[in-house]
Amino acid sequence: MAVCARLCGVGPARGCRRRGSAREQRCGTADSEPDTDTDPEEAGGGGVTEDDEAAERIEGGRPLPPSVVACPAARAPLSLLELPPELLVQIFGSLPGTDLPSLARVCTTFRRILSTDTIWRRRCREEYGVCENLRKLEITGVSCQDVYAKLLHRYRHILGLWQPDIGPYGGLLNVVVDGLFIIGWMYLPPHDPHVDDPMRFKPLFRIHLMERKCATVECMYGHKGPHNGHIQIVKKDEFSTKCNQTDHHRMSGGRQEEFRTWLREEWGRTLEDIFHEHMQELILMKFIYTSQYDNCLTYRRIYLPPSSPEDLIQPGLFKGTYGSHGLEIVMLSFHGKKAKGTKITGDPNIPAGQQTVEIDLAHPLQLPDIEILRDFSELSRIVLEVQEQVRREEQEREQRQDEKEHSQQAASQPASPLGGEGAEGEETAAGAEGTTQDKASASQPFVLPMGVISRNEDYPRTCRVCFYGTGLIAGHGFTSPERTPGVFVLFDDDRFGFIWLELKSFSLYSRIKVSFQNAQAPSREAFDEMLKNIQPMAT
Repeated sequence: MAVCARLCGVGPARGCRRRGSAREQRCGTADSEPDTDTDPEEAGGGGVTEDDEAAERIEGGRPLPPSVVACPAARAPLSLLELPPELLVQIFGSLPGTDLPSLARVCTTFRRILSTDTIWRRRCREEYGVCENLRKLEITGVSCQDVYAKLLHRYRHILGLWQPDIGPYGGLLNVVVDGLFIIGWMYLPPHDPHVDDPMRFKPLFRIHLMERKCATVECMYGHKGPHNGHIQIVKKDEFSTKCNQTDHHRMSGGRQEEFRTWLREEWGRTLEDIFHEHMQELILMKFIYTSQYDNCLTYRRIYLPPSSPEDLIQPGLFKGTYGSHGLEIVMLSFHGKKAKGTKITGDPNIPAGQQTVEIDLAHPLQLPDIEILRDFSELSRIVLEVQEQVRREEQEREQRQDEKEHSQQAASQPASPLGGEGAEGEETAAGAEGTTQDKASASQPFVLPMGVISRNEDYPRTCRVCFYGTGLIAGHGFTSPERTPGVFVLFDDDRFGFIWLELKSFSLYSRIKVSFQNAQAPSREAFDEMLKNIQPMAT
C-alpha cells in the first residue's frame, strides 16, 4: 500500500501528507487528496489499519526523490493516477478483496475507481467461485460489492466441512457458496444397504442478500419452506444455528406423520417393512433423539485427512455398513504404519468421533485358498496368531525401551547394541511395508467365510491385500468398549472391508466421491488436533 501511496503522490504515511499535498498542487492533481474518512464497508471489507502501519514501517517516512516530485510535461508515467481508469480497474481487480479497503483510503480517485462493480464481480468469482450473472443484482439494488462485503467475506469462516453435535449420531455438514447463496447442506448416506449409491443431501440453512442493509439467514428445516433463522460464530472453528420459527418444523398430522416422513427420508421404507424388532427400536430411538435438535445446533469444523505418496490408497470419507444401525460415514486416515477409521456419523453403541477400526500396515495377512478361506475357524486361527505376534512385539519393544532408559541413566552414552536392535526392527518393518506395496498391485480371489454376516452380499470377489486390524465394539451407551481382532480387506482404490471376528460380521466401505471445497487441513498437526477434539464432543 505504501508503494501505491507514493506513486499516486500522497506520501507513504500520515507523517508526509503535507508534502504530498504540496506536490499535488504543482502537478495539478488536487482531486487526489488523501481521504481519511473512507468507510471500509464501502470498499468491500472490514476496517483495516494494519496496512497503514506496515506502510510506515516499510517506507520509514523517507522524503521522495526530486525526480518523482518534479512533473515535466513529457515523461513516462510515474504515478498510478496517470494510468487510464480502465487499466486501474484491471489492476485493482487482481488484488485480494481484503486489501482493497486500505487501497480506498489512499485517495478519492482510488476510492471512486473501487466503486466499480467489475472489480468486485471478479473478486466474487475468483475468491468464492460465484459464476452467476451478477448483473441481475442491479434490479434489486444490490451491488457486487455488497455481495462480497456483506455476504461472502462476512460468512467466509463457516465455509467448509462441519460435524454437528447431535449426541452419538453426529453428521456431516458442507457449507458452500451456491450461486448468490451460502447454503449448509447436510450429507446423508444412501439407503441401507446400498453402499455404492451416491450420497443424499438436504439443505439446513441458507444465507443471502435480500436488500443492501445486511444478509438474511433462513432455516430450511421442515416442509413449509424457508423461515427466519440465526447464525452465531461461537469461536474459531465452531458456530451455531438457531431457528426462530420452529412451528414450521411441525406437520399437521402430529408426531406420527412426522415420524413416517422422517422414516421414508432416512431409511427409504416404512416401519412395517422393517421386521427386525431390535432395528425398529434403534430407528425410533434415533428419531426421538435427533428431533430434540431441530431448532438449535452447534457445529465443529472437520478437515479431510492429508495424503502422501506412501499411503496405501487415497485417504478420505467412506460410507460403511454397520448392521442394524444402517450406513455410517467413516474417515480413513494414514499415520505412518497405522491406518485409522474415525466415525463422522455414529450410533448409540459406537458414537461419532470414535475410532471404529485401526489397521496395522506392518502386519499383512496371507489368506489361504478359497476353499480353505470358507472355513471361519481357519481364518480365525490365522488372525489370532498374528494378534499374538503383535502382542509379543509390543512387549519386546517396551522391554527394550525400559532397558535403554536404564542404560542411559547408568552411563553418559547409550548402549550401542540396543540402538542396533532398534534400527534392525525399523528396517524389518520398512521391508514389510515395501513388500505390502508390491502385493497391493496384484489381486487374489476373496470370499467371506461361512457364518460371517454381511448386509451387502454384492461385495467384490477379488482383493488386493489384507492386513491385521482391530475393531472397536461396545454395549449400548458406549459401555464396556474394547478392541477386538479383525481383518482389513482392500478391494480397490475406492472400496475396502473389515471382518469383525468376534461379531462374525462384515462391513463394506465405499468412497464418497464428492469434491469438498475449503476442507483441507492447514497442517498435519491441525488434522491430528481435530481428530482428538471430535472424540470428546461426540462421547
